[in-house]
Amino acid sequence: MTATHHANHRIASQDELGRAITAHLQDASQQLPHDVSERLKAARMLALEKRRQAQIRLASAVVASGPSAALQLGDGLRGKWRLIGAWLPLLALVAGLVTIDFVQDDFRAQEIADVDVELLTDDLPPDAFTDPGFAQFLRLNRSE
Repeated sequence: MTATHHANHRIASQDELGRAITAHLQDASQQLPHDVSERLKAARMLALEKRRQAQIRLASAVVASGPSAALQLGDGLRGKWRLIGAWLPLLALVAGLVTIDFVQDDFRAQEIADVDVELLTDDLPPDAFTDPGFAQFLRLNRSE
């Protein structure tokens, strides 16, 4: 026997059990006093109303716009905190990237300024300024 056969047999057994329980409850409900059946009916109606209200709340949390839909983050103060919590990591990332950019720009400007200082304070022949390896030479000498 295969696993599929066992699963099908188990589902069939569960279906039979469900039918048996339903039949037993149906027979027993016919024998209930009128006041008990009315209370059960009222409880059923109350449960269905609560379920309908829960579905309405769930449906109101979904915003449809054309062919797409999105979930709202909620309403009231709790929803505002969720919104802040959702945007805060993005804002921190952007602030970090901007800070890194400023630091790198400052580092580059300082490096260029150091090369300019070397050029302006050193006695060199004019041919040295046109040499492609001159900037590399200055960097190596500066680090020593």
